[in-house]
Amino acid sequence: MKADKSNNYRYKSKFQPLANRLRKEMTKAEACLWKYVLRAGLMKGYSFRRQRPVLDYIADFMCKELNLIIEVDGVTHTWEEVIEKDQTRQKRLEEAGFTVLRFTDEEVLKNINGVASTIEDWIGGNFTIIPPPTPASGGD
Repeated sequence: MKADKSNNYRYKSKFQPLANRLRKEMTKAEACLWKYVLRAGLMKGYSFRRQRPVLDYIADFMCKELNLIIEVDGVTHTWEEVIEKDQTRQKRLEEAGFTVLRFTDEEVLKNINGVASTIEDWIGGNFTIIPPPTPASGGD
């Protein structure tokens, strides 16, 4: 089943307590990407959520409007079995209709502008017709 508004983008509430904990314990790279690139509509006006439960996983960052998931791979992502799990996870997310963009901690910490440009290019290349949602006007 594809992820869309009708199924709350495959949200899994049973993972909410873990997602809350992960939000409080974000890595330095995740915190930088959130603070300087993705939060508060900074990315071309699109809204991202951090540590979002989806399928049987918790995505580092997710934009529902774009069906886009951004993963930041840290030091633990060097072991073979972890890489294999990541590949399985990415395949399942893509089968559900998501695009997954992956960056390493090092890329985010040493080249955050390049990471931001890559995300902007993906949005621009895939969603030139769909404008970002407009903020709701207050009191109307």
